[in-house]
Amino acid sequence: MSRIILMVIRCLPFIPYWFYMLGKLGKRDGYDEKTRYDFVHRMTTYINRVGRVVIESDGQENLPKENGYIMFPNHQGLYDVLAFLECHERPFSVVAKKEVKDVILLKQVFCVLRAQMIDRNDVRQGLKVIKKMTEEVLQGRNYIIFAEGTRSKRGNEIGEFKGGSFKSAMNAKCPIVPVALLDAFIPFDQNSIRKTTVQVHFLEPIYCEEYKDMKSKEIAKMVEERIRNKIEQCQREKQST
Repeated sequence: MSRIILMVIRCLPFIPYWFYMLGKLGKRDGYDEKTRYDFVHRMTTYINRVGRVVIESDGQENLPKENGYIMFPNHQGLYDVLAFLECHERPFSVVAKKEVKDVILLKQVFCVLRAQMIDRNDVRQGLKVIKKMTEEVLQGRNYIIFAEGTRSKRGNEIGEFKGGSFKSAMNAKCPIVPVALLDAFIPFDQNSIRKTTVQVHFLEPIYCEEYKDMKSKEIAKMVEERIRNKIEQCQREKQST
């Protein structure tokens, strides 16, 4: 909470303009996806800087050259998407739980990104989101979906990845990009304003040829293991320095 307050105080002169622009860009017509995304990207980069959060990222060369892929990161908290918005240059959207759809500013950002809000207790609504997401990925949109379903609440330990989260990728036959997040829980979950670093590691993509004969639960397990291995590798390297 302390860091959120710090961000709000330092951004006060810009907040009225940001809300005006987010409302304008959030309208369903008149602005292309790159224009909308570039504004949010610039805004987020500034918020991270004044909030004393440094984003260290690597593996951008692993991202497929063509749009129409889905990124599957581990989920650590509300801050996760802000890390991506700084270090991912191309536009993307996100599947988020409906519980955060009314969080101030986040609500407006999700509108600009054309995010899909999912009700985890409504199977039928969830299937509609999967269908919509599949259609948009086939049209060339990129997405982030958190396959754990909810944040781990155990720091850099990750939870079980749910097979159902991979249905859109399987239906669209699109590349799956595992992403390892480290320390993304610190900015908003720890009551501190000390300068902190969040790591984002884009791992090698998994193409349809590799997973086409696998079940969704098997794909989920494979992605989960690759992310866990990367996190453990990073932690070992940190301990050795």
